[in-house]
Amino acid sequence: MLVCRGAGLTRGLRALTRPWPRGSGGRSLALVRAAGAPPTGDWWPTAPPGLRGRPLSLSAAAVVASAPRPLQPYLRLMRLDKPIGTWLLYLPCTWSISLAAEPGCFPDWYMLSLFGTGAVLMRGAGCTINDMWDHEYDKKVTRTANRPIAAGDISTFQSFVFLGGQLTLALGVLLSLNYYSIALGAASLLLVITYPLMKRITYWPQLFLGLTFNWGALLGWSAVKGSCDPSVCLPLYFSGIMWTLIYDTIYAHQDKKDDVLIGLKSTALRFRENTKQWLSGFSLAMLGALGLVGVNCDQTAPYYIALAAVAGHLTHQISTLDIHRPEDCWDKFASNRTIGLIIFLGIVLGNLQKEKKTEETKKNIGSRLEN
Repeated sequence: MLVCRGAGLTRGLRALTRPWPRGSGGRSLALVRAAGAPPTGDWWPTAPPGLRGRPLSLSAAAVVASAPRPLQPYLRLMRLDKPIGTWLLYLPCTWSISLAAEPGCFPDWYMLSLFGTGAVLMRGAGCTINDMWDHEYDKKVTRTANRPIAAGDISTFQSFVFLGGQLTLALGVLLSLNYYSIALGAASLLLVITYPLMKRITYWPQLFLGLTFNWGALLGWSAVKGSCDPSVCLPLYFSGIMWTLIYDTIYAHQDKKDDVLIGLKSTALRFRENTKQWLSGFSLAMLGALGLVGVNCDQTAPYYIALAAVAGHLTHQISTLDIHRPEDCWDKFASNRTIGLIIFLGIVLGNLQKEKKTEETKKNIGSRLEN
């Protein structure tokens, strides 16, 4: 009996250690990883029969891979398997909404959830537009060759119909806002459509991405207040643009060899070995603008402590960056979600501190009057 059990165990181990050459969609896992998939754990091979049905991972890519097969190309077209871009689009909205909150109050959770939904839809629409413009280029770049349109999983017509559905849902979110915000949000559509073309024209496509991705810094405030306060919204928008120049320049260093071969432009190719100096300058501009936002909003100590933490994070990020290692560029790029969350937390705590400060001032005034 022990022999039989040992033989069964041996067969089981062989089944588990047998190489699984294909991942979701029938593509080689090596190709998927070479094409710029997120780090290990986000893509999973097909499980052996005995393990099917067990949850292997809670990562976004694993969730997409577990979706019905006909739906997967559309989810990947939206980049739902790589949510970092959605975070980077959403976080400037959270800053703006939080800054617009009343002193001593948490940000409007309804607005945060509404803008979160809008960020998923608009990031998906932006990626769809980008891939429709760039599918011929994507075929020539290792990291993007497996994108659904470039790989032939979705036709151009299907992607156009899908884009219409995403924009219709996003319009529904926008129509939930006030009239000023509806007009302001609609104005961003031109940037969303034209941004993908900029890499053909200028070495500064990251600047145009910044103008597009940080529109929420204007829209969040107006959604709460009914209009924009230039003394707050403009420096906040500027700081977001500087932030995008930082993280997307790092991101662009992953593709610089392919971009040279196919004739595309980026700040990575513009800055080359001087990248760290440029990133340091953008960081100073970003922090300076955020400092001005704090002054104009009467922010308190937690906000400035958060800015100090962001300064430390940026210093470490830039000083340790290896622009010649795509893996390191991806890690540094993805770490910018932490920066956005630190700023959000600093704004919320700083705003809550305002109420305490106001109460203490009232008590001091009252005690003086009594004396």
